[in-house]
Amino acid sequence: MLAEATTTEISKEKKPETFEENKEVAKQGGTVAGNTRKDIESRTGKQIVSKQTAKELKTSERKKLK
Repeated sequence: MLAEATTTEISKEKKPETFEENKEVAKQGGTVAGNTRKDIESRTGKQIVSKQTAKELKTSERKKLK
């Protein structure tokens, strides 16, 4: 979600016109999000990204609620 939001903001500022320019903006957004994830993980000592899929996470959350 952070990558998408970042890419959108970069795109609004740079106004890419070609596929290659859009590709570069997407790389920049992904880099920002990746660096942010790594920074959070180093500060907390915990992984942000889980090996579980979203479906598995939802299932485990439902089990906890019951």
